[in-house]
Amino acid sequence: MKLYVQLMIIFSISLLGEGISTIFHLPIPGSIIGLILLFLALEFKWLRLRHVNMVGNFLLANMTILFLPAAVGIMDKFHIIAPYLLPIILIVVLAIVLNVVVIAYTVQFIKRRYEGDYEERGARHD
Repeated sequence: MKLYVQLMIIFSISLLGEGISTIFHLPIPGSIIGLILLFLALEFKWLRLRHVNMVGNFLLANMTILFLPAAVGIMDKFHIIAPYLLPIILIVVLAIVLNVVVIAYTVQFIKRRYEGDYEERGARHD
């Protein structure tokens, strides 16, 4: 019974996000709004982690199965996507490179900025 309640909590928040997106004609997908609502509910302690922990962990552990319908849809419509394959691959590769560069500079900045904080407290970090 506990699992059903947790699942209903997650689905209810997701449904609320879908409703908000539809009613207000937002360009943001309802699933993203639902995730934001779930985050806010957990952050402000309106909802405790223990209320969604078991089902949340299960969904995270089995997330790859949730990508199957999208993958099948891509395979089904591949003839439409094929002419745009090279630009898509280039965009994905450039986005990955840009992300790696931004993350590297961010880590470097944070490490320089806060390196002394760790040494002063006597904590070890590698």
